Formats: sequence, C-alpha cells, structure tokens
Amino acid sequence: MAQLAFAHPRAAGDAAFRRHEPEHTALYQVVEAHWDAFLERAEEVGGLPKFVVREFEEYLRCGRLEHGCLHLECRSCGHSQLVALSCKRRGFCPSCCGRRMADTAAHLVREVLPEVPIRHWICSLPWRLRALLGYDRKLCAAVIGGFVAEVMSSLKRRAKRLLGLRSVRDAHTGAIASIQRTDSALRLNVHAHVLALDGCYVRPPAGGLVWHALPTPTQAEVADVASRTAARIERILKAHGRSMDPQMQQDEPALADEQPGLAACYTAAAQGVSISGARAGQATLRLLSSNIGSSQGQGGTVANEPAAEVRGVNVHAKQVIDGRDRPKVERLCKYVTRPPVAQDRLELQDDGRVLLSLKKVWRDGTRALLFEPHDLLTRLVAAVPPPRLHMLRYFGVLSSHSSLRAEVVPSPPLDPTRCKPPPAVGDQLPLLERPEVTPLDDDKPKRSRSRWGWLLKRTFSHDVDHCARCGGPMRWVEAATAPNDVARLLAKHGLAPRPPPAKTTPTIGQLALPFGRH
Repeated sequence: MAQLAFAHPRAAGDAAFRRHEPEHTALYQVVEAHWDAFLERAEEVGGLPKFVVREFEEYLRCGRLEHGCLHLECRSCGHSQLVALSCKRRGFCPSCCGRRMADTAAHLVREVLPEVPIRHWICSLPWRLRALLGYDRKLCAAVIGGFVAEVMSSLKRRAKRLLGLRSVRDAHTGAIASIQRTDSALRLNVHAHVLALDGCYVRPPAGGLVWHALPTPTQAEVADVASRTAARIERILKAHGRSMDPQMQQDEPALADEQPGLAACYTAAAQGVSISGARAGQATLRLLSSNIGSSQGQGGTVANEPAAEVRGVNVHAKQVIDGRDRPKVERLCKYVTRPPVAQDRLELQDDGRVLLSLKKVWRDGTRALLFEPHDLLTRLVAAVPPPRLHMLRYFGVLSSHSSLRAEVVPSPPLDPTRCKPPPAVGDQLPLLERPEVTPLDDDKPKRSRSRWGWLLKRTFSHDVDHCARCGGPMRWVEAATAPNDVARLLAKHGLAPRPPPAKTTPTIGQLALPFGRH
C-alpha cells in the first residue's frame, strides 16, 4: 500500500500536479512538535508499550517522500511521478485508516452482505469498563461477541414466534461487528457497531434457503437484548475476576501495574479530562453554541423507539436500510469503520492549542473542544488498538466457518482493474495454449482485496494508473527505500538538491608477477 505524493487535479484541462503534504496538516504538526516531549514525560511514569511508540513513529514517516517512495512512469509519453510510502497503521492515521475504510466497505458490499434488510445496532458500555476493554483484547472480544450473540438470539426467538418454526435452530441469521474505540470527542469509548441481517433464512423441506424479513423490534424487545447483554457481560467479567458493580471492582486494575503510563492515558481519555496545563485533572475545555436552547431539544428519546439502557449498557437499533440499495449500504459500512480523527475538524490555534469541531452540536450546546497538545496526544494513544485485536468480526451465516455462507453472500461483479492494473502495450500476453489457463480464468481476480491504485482512485479520486498528460498507463519503475536512492529520485524530480556523486573505490586486480619469464 502506498500513499499518493502527487495528486492529479479533478478539474478538466488542468495538467498541474500538487504534492500531498501531510506536514502541513494540524494533526501532523502537533504530533511532530510534541511527541518527543510527550514520550519523555511518559518515561517518567513507566513509559508506553512498543506498539504505541511504533504507531506514532510510523505516522511521522507516512506520506513523506524522504522516507521512501515509488517511481511511476508513463509507458506512452515518459512522464514520471513519485508516490510516497504509507505507514499502513490502523490507529489514527487519517490517510491509511481512510483507505482501509474504503477497502473494507467495498469488500463487505461486494462479497459479504446480501441484498436483504440490514439493521444497524449500536451498543455502548459502562464508563468504568472502557479503560479495561481498551487494553484487554480478549475481554473486549468476549464482550462484543456476547452482545452480538444476544442480538442474533433475539432475532431467532422472534422468527420462531412469528414464522411458527419448531426450533430457533431452524432460523439462520448473521451479523458483522465493528469495534470503535473513540467517540466524537476522542474519548476512550469502546463500543460496537453491528450490521445485523434484519430477519433470518429458513430452509424448507425441499429447496434452498428462503429469506424472511422481521418487523422493527419494539422497545421492550430491545430492552430485553440490553438486559440479557448486561447479564452476559457480568458472567464474562466474573470469569475474568471482575464485576460490573463499582463496589466490587478492584481499586487498581492489572494494567496499572503492567503499563502505568498507558493506564494513565486510558484513564484520562476515558474520563475526558486534561493532563497538562492549567486545567490538569479537569474536564476538557468546551466551546458552546450561541443557540443552546434549540440544541438541547435534539437527540431526545422518542416513545416506542427501539432503544434501551440497562445497568449502563445502552442499545440502539433505530436505523434500518434496504440491502438492495448498495450505495447506501456502502455508506453505512464506511460509517461503522470510519477513522477516529477527521483532519478537516482539527484546527491549530495561534497559542498552540488544537480546536476539535464536532460534527453535531451536543444537547448541552457543545460545538467544539479545545485541547492542549499533550491532551490530544493522550487521546491518540488511547485510539491505538492493541496488537492482534480484530476490529471487524463476522457472525452467523456471514462467518467464514458457516456451511451456509456460500448460499448467502453475493457473487462479486467482475472488475479486472480492481486486483490488477489495466493492460498496456508491452505487457506480457497470457499463454492461451496452456490447457490449464483460459481467457476466462485469466480475467478473474486473483485476490479478494483491492490493490492500492484502485483504492486511491476510489477513496481520494486520485488516478495513479493513467498518465495525467496523455492518459497512458503508468507502471512502476523503482521502489526506493534506501536514503541514496530516495535522494536521487527527489533530485531527479526537482524536489531536493542533487546529491554529490558517490565515491568509488578503485578495484584492486591480480598483481602481475614475473614468473616463468626468461
């Protein structure tokens, strides 16, 4: 995966290029200016784990040509351009997380979600559990899996009652769960977005699976899901030596002993308090809207709305979409897998603080938050997921181990350019005389995931497969990662002074000895 260093403008007739410059964004400037001091301060209280340090260091190298780039050249006119390498991290990098969001959404729409009604379930957890679930990936997976199991169990019980089935085992449903670690204020708020099939599949005595849609769940049915989820979470916590009751919890979690620096960041990010400046230990400074009265009336609970809260477990299941509307399904998939930080909402102030504008005004009138640089870095630390934590999980008939998956998931449409570049003059032709290779097989994608050029065009509207001057095909010439190779390419494209020629060491050959001469 690579990140675009030169972006082809979308305006027709404009042949100029513009460089992608992450160093000019507010997020990058804050991390670059304050990361070393923040890390040094964290070392005083035990330091940060390696996966967090690597996340920040790789982000500072992301999109910078001097840290590695690809050289692309047009086959037709010889025009060349550079593409900077990306960090490919999944914590908070807006560019890499944005491409991963686009890739995941395209994969779900094309190869996973069938054309049936899909309901969006949201589960928020008690505040006192968020710091614990933020680090313990096994406990987090068990809690999220427990909620999805209760949603699917509710669907099966409703299907048995409404369809007259003999057993809940005759109803087959599925879901996809996306784990989000932060909320709109960048607080540590581990919660689940679940895209569940709003109904079930039933296999008649003869024939294939038949889809049956279910009506909108009532408030009582959603409250039952929330109650059962709270009870299941209590059992899961007891198995891990914890409890949902605040009086029964330990004063100091194990994380505080293993990683005190990370525990301090998690606690501050979960509580939404500052760790530096004059407001240390207090809530982050908020900016209120002038029209507070009208904003307070937004977001109220409507009678009979499919939402409920039980023991701090908040469940919401209001949104449902038609699975046949694939663009709308893709937008929903992008929403549930969105990056934690939107760069267009961050603004660096003259005094060094960072203003985070909210997408929607809160009910108390809050429209933006003002962070000290170290407070923003604390929230970013909490946004980094621990290693080997799967942020997207599949359940029921949509899981890979289900025997019914092949009968449910859609067949992806043929798109030869998605997994391989478009053909160009000079490319090697397929060997059609081989019996095991046919033209039809050669056109099938060899991978299920998209290549980087296809993603860049789909996500950022940047076409690196075709030349901006003549429209010819662009092909890789060189992947430069060594400092000397990078400096040579930058100098060739006028982005850096040309380095001096490398010193050559004379080769010492075999000495001629006067043996055998007379």
